[in-house]
Amino acid sequence: MTDEFFSPAKVLPLGPVMLDVAGYTLTDKERGRLRHPLVGGVILFARNFSDSRQLSALTAEIHALRERPLIIAVDHEGGRVQRFRNDGFTRIPSMRCLGRLWERDHVVALESSRSAGYVLAAELLAHGVDLSFTPVLDLDYGCSRVVGDRAFHRDPQVVAALAQSLVSGMAEAGMGCVGKHFPGHGFAEADSHVEIPVDERDFNAIWAEDIAPYRDRLGSRLSGVMPAHVIYRRVDAKPAGFSSFWLQDVLRTRVGFGGVIFSDDLTMEGAAVAGDILARACAAHTAGCDMVLVCNRPDLASDLLDHWMPEIGAESRARIEALRSRPQCGDAATLEQNAIYQQARAVVAGIVEDTA
Repeated sequence: MTDEFFSPAKVLPLGPVMLDVAGYTLTDKERGRLRHPLVGGVILFARNFSDSRQLSALTAEIHALRERPLIIAVDHEGGRVQRFRNDGFTRIPSMRCLGRLWERDHVVALESSRSAGYVLAAELLAHGVDLSFTPVLDLDYGCSRVVGDRAFHRDPQVVAALAQSLVSGMAEAGMGCVGKHFPGHGFAEADSHVEIPVDERDFNAIWAEDIAPYRDRLGSRLSGVMPAHVIYRRVDAKPAGFSSFWLQDVLRTRVGFGGVIFSDDLTMEGAAVAGDILARACAAHTAGCDMVLVCNRPDLASDLLDHWMPEIGAESRARIEALRSRPQCGDAATLEQNAIYQQARAVVAGIVEDTA
């Protein structure tokens, strides 16, 4: 790859790869990788956060690397999956807490979900983060080790209603959202980070239950969808994220989803069935993923950038470009003065206290 591709002055479209970075600041190697034309985004983790000022400086540097800034994302759901805590970030309750509120008062649960979405998004946006991989739309069957209290509820209609309110709050703050893990990870017990989960149900059962939230009006509000590294053996021998049946026939055609399809992290054990990192990226892209994630393995990220030569269609590029946030609340200092934010944060604090 010639040096011209790595020049910050060259206007590059957003590419189909999302990478991570190691720490609080960027290294020279990371700057080079993030300027690669295949890269379109960065996903941050708890290891990238020490305090409010540091996070804002890191996101500003990442955005400044390219004239068309990279998308900065994070898994920031609430509960046990909240990457940034304290110093500018409110404790967001788990989605199961919102489901329990629904059992007591539907109206309060919906308003609380909207407030949680607003606070979650407003705080991330104030620190330069563009996108959160939330909401979890998996159903709480009570058997998945990796989903657990990340799910709103067992009832797909309740999941759809609460997620719709959460997404509305996020949109009010100026952020899109990514539903996960399509078509549903809640029934499979194994954790796809370390195992290859298998779901033995037939298509009709999955369509009626797990896919119902995506078929709800919520589906048209999602900016992105992340498929599960789960094999639904009675439907397709491939995990959903590598299956053109699940991604193109079902998600694109039957459900009618028009946003970005993200792979889940291709370094997870659930992705190993596809082969090495190049084979995994090719399989995900061919199946229908617009953007692939490669996390926690900079060596594999470099291998992929050196050897992958995908054909990227104009529609896919447009979908990725549409992920850009439209912040409505200003930076962290301005946010503290925002009355809507203060009211929403008080609601969220009440949820945490009430369900502790």
